[in-house]
Amino acid sequence: MRESRASFGSFSTIPRRVKWLIFAGLFNNIGIGYLLVYLTAFFPQIGVSPGVVGLLLGLEGVMLFLSIPLGIRSDRRGRKKILLIGSTVVPIPMIMMALTVNVPILVVAALLFGVAESAFLATWNAMIADQTDLTNRDASFSLSFIVSGGGVAFGFLLPFFLPLVAAMTGIGIVPIHRDLLVLVGVLSFFTPLMVYATFKNYKETISPRKLIRGPNFRILLKFSGINSIIGLGAGFIIPLIPTWLFLKFQLPDTVSGPVLAVSSLTIAMAAILSPRISKQLGLLVAIVATQGVSTVFMLSLALVPTAAVAIILYIIRAVLMNMASPLIDSYLMGIVTQEERGLASAINTVVWRLPNSVSTIIGGILLASRIFDLPFYLATGLYAVAIVLLYSQFRNIHPNN
Repeated sequence: MRESRASFGSFSTIPRRVKWLIFAGLFNNIGIGYLLVYLTAFFPQIGVSPGVVGLLLGLEGVMLFLSIPLGIRSDRRGRKKILLIGSTVVPIPMIMMALTVNVPILVVAALLFGVAESAFLATWNAMIADQTDLTNRDASFSLSFIVSGGGVAFGFLLPFFLPLVAAMTGIGIVPIHRDLLVLVGVLSFFTPLMVYATFKNYKETISPRKLIRGPNFRILLKFSGINSIIGLGAGFIIPLIPTWLFLKFQLPDTVSGPVLAVSSLTIAMAAILSPRISKQLGLLVAIVATQGVSTVFMLSLALVPTAAVAIILYIIRAVLMNMASPLIDSYLMGIVTQEERGLASAINTVVWRLPNSVSTIIGGILLASRIFDLPFYLATGLYAVAIVLLYSQFRNIHPNN
C-alpha cells in the first residue's frame, strides 16, 4: 500500500499544463481504441479479408515516415500547430471507414490516419519532455501512458454493449457498429479543442539552429535501430490479436473487444508502478526486465490449447511488455537534447513502425492461411534479440537532461 501511495504521489509533481495535455488526448484515444476493434475484429466478421485488414494497418504505419520532417519542423518552428492539425485530422478517417467497405476508400482512410498519427508522434512526447525534467519526467510519461491506455481500453470495450443495444432498439448489429464509429469520430474533435484551449497562450522555445544531426544523433540511431527489431517482431501478431482470436477460437468482437479493454486497463494500472520500478532497478534495467519476462509469455501463446488460456496469457504478456513503454519514452527523451526531441521521437517511431507495418501485412497473410503459431515464434525470437542488444549497448548510457 505504501508503494502504491508513493507511485500516485509522484504524479503530483507533474506540471498542470502537462496534465491538461495528457487528458486532452483521451477523446482521440477512445476513438482509436474502437477503430482498432472495428478493423481487426468486426471487419473479418462481415467478410473483409484478414489480408485487407493487415494491408490497412500496414499502410497506416508506412505513412509514419512523414513524422521525420514534421519532427524536424517541430524542433525548429514549434510543436503546437503540428499537434493541433494532427489531432483534428484523426476523426476524418474514422468516419470514412464507418461509411464503406470499399477497399480503395479504406486505403485512402488508412493513409490519412497515418498522416495524422505522424503529426502526433512528432510532437506529443517532445511537448511533455520540454515541460518536465528528470525529477518528474518518468511520472509524466507514465500518466500519459495510463490515460491513453484507459481511453483506448474504453474504446475496446464498446462492442461488448452493442448486442444489448441491438436487442433494445431492434436495429441490426452492423449499422449500430457503423453509427458508433461515426459517433466516436465526432467526439474525437474534442481533443484539438482542448489542446488549443490549453496552449493558446503558450510560448514555445524555438531553436535558432537549423538542426538535423544533433550531438546525440548516432546514439539515437542505435537506440531506434534496436527498437525497430521489437517493432518488426510485434507486427507479426500483436495488431492482429482480435483477428487471431476470431480465426482460431471463433471469438467475435463482442468478446475480443472487452479482452483488449481489460488488457489495456490492466496495463494502465500497472504503469502506475513504472516510476517506482525505475527508481528501484534503474531506468534501463527496469525496461529490460519487464520486456524480458513478457517475451516468455509471448512464446507461450503459440502453444495455447483454449481461448481462456490464450486470453489470460495475452493479458499478462501485454501488461509486462507495456509497463516498459513510458520508461522507454522517458529514457529516450533524457539521452537527447531538447533541440533533438521532435526528431528523436519521430525517428524512433518510424523505424519501429515501418518494419512493424511490413510484418503486419505478412502476419495477416499467415493468419488468412490458418498458420497460427509461426507469428508468435517469429515475434519471440526478434524480441529476445532486441532486448539483449538494448542492454549490452546502453547499459553505460544514462539520461542527463
